[in-house]
Amino acid sequence: MQPEQPIRKVSVVIPVFNEEESLPELMRRTESACSGLGLEYEILLVDDGSADRSAELIADAAARPGSHVVGVLLNRNYGQHSAIMAGFSHVSGDLTITLDADLQNPPEEIPRLVQAAQQGYDVVGTVRQNRQDSWFRRRASRAINHLIQRVTGKAMGDYGCMLRAYRRHIVEAMLNCHERSTFIPILANTFARRTIELPVTHAEREFGDSKYSFMKLINLMYDLVTCLTTTPLRLLSIVGSLIALAGFAFSLTLIVLRLFLGTSWAGDGVFMLFAVLFIFVGAQFVGMGLLGEYIGRIYNDVRARPRYFIQRVISPQQHASSVQETEQ
Repeated sequence: MQPEQPIRKVSVVIPVFNEEESLPELMRRTESACSGLGLEYEILLVDDGSADRSAELIADAAARPGSHVVGVLLNRNYGQHSAIMAGFSHVSGDLTITLDADLQNPPEEIPRLVQAAQQGYDVVGTVRQNRQDSWFRRRASRAINHLIQRVTGKAMGDYGCMLRAYRRHIVEAMLNCHERSTFIPILANTFARRTIELPVTHAEREFGDSKYSFMKLINLMYDLVTCLTTTPLRLLSIVGSLIALAGFAFSLTLIVLRLFLGTSWAGDGVFMLFAVLFIFVGAQFVGMGLLGEYIGRIYNDVRARPRYFIQRVISPQQHASSVQETEQ
């Protein structure tokens, strides 16, 4: 099947957060990979509220005459996926490719994604081969991927790899969604008819440290659970019913033992009762926490605040027009 609309221009969206050390090499390698495509291209660098010189480097690169870089500067840190959505709102290509700024996924893989998309696929995903992350990161990623596959029923192998390609209609569909918490690979798959995954190389991180701490991974897990499905709410009802039945059965057992074994047995089993009570209380708190996550999500959606606020957009065209106005 051939795509309905040919790919004439490619947009590369890269979220950037405190990556001043890797930015020069990132821009050089991405430009080199895109220049060999034989297509028009643009590189959108989205500064996600960096505290270092990343925004300054992006602005300088975008202001250079003839540059293919477009700088999108956010006023503060909103997170990787919100930054990518901000980039999506300014793309002009028929195919949009997302890429991390840490160079662990080489930009040299971009031509392979474009080639796959030209075969008619709506979404081109990737699977990292021989991952160079820590043991903890690999295990956490595997657990998250397994969770997504079980909930969505779509068996893509590596949802955590942001080196992916999306056709124009998929990007537009995602921009029309107004959830505050957005996990882009899953959201894109809900609109895609044809998807494919390609194996890609994975390199060690040369500059800085990972931006995903242990707490951020936990937050990501909660976001995924609550944005994908309402199944946990149904499970709460089932678990609550089972706990109530178990409590009733324990009560009957205690009454029978008290009648046949005397009062001394009841005193000896007090710690067992406390243990059972703590299990029930713990289950209640887990349930309350999940309910709180859903209520908090409803609260954020009702407020309808924007996912991000773009402070400034810098492009070579804007710089050229401002220079012409100054000369006049």
